[in-house]
Order: sequence, then C-alpha cells, then structure tokens
Amino acid sequence: MRLSIWPGAGQRYDEILEVAGHAEATGWDGVYVADHFMPNAGPGRDAGGPTLECGTLVAALGAAVPRVRIGSLVYGNTYRHPAVLANMAATADHVTGGRFVLGVGAGWQVNEHEQYGIELPPVKQRLDRFVEALEVLHGLLRRPSTTFAGEYYRLADAVCNPKPVQDPLPILIGGGGERRMLGIVARYADVWNTWGRPDVIAHKSAVLDDFCAREGRDPKAIGRTAQALVVVDGPLPEAHMPVIGGSPAALADVLAEYRANGLDEFIVPDGLLGQGVDKLKAMDAIREVTG
Repeated sequence: MRLSIWPGAGQRYDEILEVAGHAEATGWDGVYVADHFMPNAGPGRDAGGPTLECGTLVAALGAAVPRVRIGSLVYGNTYRHPAVLANMAATADHVTGGRFVLGVGAGWQVNEHEQYGIELPPVKQRLDRFVEALEVLHGLLRRPSTTFAGEYYRLADAVCNPKPVQDPLPILIGGGGERRMLGIVARYADVWNTWGRPDVIAHKSAVLDDFCAREGRDPKAIGRTAQALVVVDGPLPEAHMPVIGGSPAALADVLAEYRANGLDEFIVPDGLLGQGVDKLKAMDAIREVTG
C-alpha cells in the first residue's frame, strides 16, 4: 500500500515545501493538494484565512520535488472549464516529468461559490455537468482532437497539445455517493478517492465493484485511495471527518486493515500532525508503522 501526504494549503509555501521535501527524502510515494480558495465557512471557522491556489501549487511542487507523484485532491469542476483544466494538467505532467495525478470532483464548497459569484447547481445538474467535463477531459488528454456537443460544454475539433507525458495521464475521481457518483467513477476513473475508515472504504469499494460489473469494466483497473485524519500519539479528537490512530500501535492496526481490504494508497492529511519539527517526526512515525 502506497503512502502519501496531504499538506493543507492554508500553510505558508515554505512550510508546504518542507513537508513535500521531507516526504521525498523519507520514502513517501506522493504529495496531494486540495483545490480551494478559502477555508470552508462553518461554525468556528474563519472563511478569510489564507489559502494557496492548487494549480499553481502543484506545478511549483512538481518542479521543486523531483521523485514523488504530485496530485490534485481534487479540482472542483465548477471553477474551470474542463478544456482549460486539460491544458493545465498536461502542462503539470510535463513539469513533473510524468508524475502528475489529475484529481477531479463535481465541486461542493458553498462559500467559495457565493463569494465569487460562481454557480453551484443542484446535485443532479452538478453531476450531469461533471460527466460532460469528464468526456471533455478524456477527449482532450487522450485523443488527437475532440468534438463534443453537450448541454454545458461544446468543443469543435479542439486540441490539447502537447499531450501529457503519461499515456494515459491518470484521472482520479473523488467522491463516495452510492446512488450515482460511484457509477461515474466506474465509467471514467483510473483512480478513486474518498474519505473513510477501513469498514467504510471496504463497503464503498464493493459498491464500486458492482458498478464496474454493470459497465463491463474490470474493477482492478481502478486504483483505490482513501484518507482519514491521523493522530500519531494522543487522544482522538471529536471531528466530523474520520480520525484514526491515537498511538503508533493503533495506527499500525488500522493501516493494516486498509491494506487487507485492498486499498492501494493511503493519504495522510497533515492537519493533526503538529507543526515544524514535530510534524516531520510524526511523518517519520507514520512511515515506520507502514513499513
């Protein structure tokens, strides 16, 4: 099972670069960056906090850190035309020398859309638009030219040149909705990602397998990745997101469950790992328990 780190984009660039460089030097497999412009507004949250932009950040890390895979987790479809995103992704793959993972999702964060005047459609319409965007991405990144006439996007003999270094550049889809999103994953994704403890990931992975069967696609063709908040040594906090660990031994046990359930990659958000040297020590402890 691969191990990757997810530094929060609310940190200074030098702090993110230090985390990515430490991951590079100590045997981690990847570094992921979220696509947001501000913290998610909610009780006790400051919506005006600093947030670095994902596309610029993945290119900078890709140039500065030469070995690990670099990925977006995940680009919100509502923020960019998919043709623009395809060209961004192809360029990032060249910057990284073929190490970029294009993570995409339907978009969801309300305050960003409200502040910037970006439409956030109802869920059905958002997913309909996302499916069209995936058709556009597949066409531009994998075919010489693309003509597409959808309800939301229209392309006429459109090109994306140069193509990515990787053939194909992996498209990761983030989401765990069992009514429709996992069906979209089954049709379009090379990699799937969602939040969850091992039991949740095992259940949703089985649902994804069922969708793959309906699509006539080999489930093994889709990589399985997941994340949860991680505590290396201390009490688990009350949180809306899944949290694992508490001690190195407990963390090792849970990571072993993920591995036994067939997870290909576990991604560690760095939000509960401390600051500065303490964070780097926590990363070393996580690396040690995963072997």
